[in-house]
Amino acid sequence: MAAAGEGKVRGTFHSVIAEPEKKIPVVVHAPDPISREGTISQLRQHPEVDLVDEAAVSGAGVAVLLAESPDQALLSQLRRLVRSEGLHPVLVVSLIREAELLDVIECGVGAIVWRHEATGGRLLRAVTAAFHGDGDLPSDLLGRLISQVGSLRPGTSGHLATQPSGLTPREIDVLRLVAEGMGTGEIASKLSYSERTVKNIMQGLTTRLDLRNRAHAVAYALREGYIS
Repeated sequence: MAAAGEGKVRGTFHSVIAEPEKKIPVVVHAPDPISREGTISQLRQHPEVDLVDEAAVSGAGVAVLLAESPDQALLSQLRRLVRSEGLHPVLVVSLIREAELLDVIECGVGAIVWRHEATGGRLLRAVTAAFHGDGDLPSDLLGRLISQVGSLRPGTSGHLATQPSGLTPREIDVLRLVAEGMGTGEIASKLSYSERTVKNIMQGLTTRLDLRNRAHAVAYALREGYIS
């Protein structure tokens, strides 16, 4: 579905650090052993990744979940991994329907990879972005998110809870650039901020408004009419 203003979207929104200071603990969940082993094989090529069991990554790693499409069981698993285990999820799927997209983002997913694009390099980019709290959505999904959220009236009840306090002008400036596809460094350069300031702005607004991640924050700003 084409989105109004979709031309402004510049691919995914992410800020990938090429060489993390330490290895990223990653646990892989898949519906069958073959899919799981295939994903592990792709990730094992990269020395930045430390493939571990779930018990070893609680609160300090990334969970890669494979599925054909989101269902209630997967959404429940995502909520547990994010809220109880404190993990950063990467969702690898074949299909996401319009009605499922906001559900997935509300669960805390900020990085999504299409299964047919899940090469080792693509998975590494998503894992790194998720680990550092950045977003990495396929450009077509970001366009669909803008279209879907834009169809909701500002302030309507829905998956994204409206809070009494809105966004400040500099929060809006940062989110507008996030939605256009810029990473932390690019936003800092564009607005003449330090990268730490950009990170603090994002952390402050997501905490204050009880938002899960950058994707959730962009969806909130779009729905409430702060950006378009």
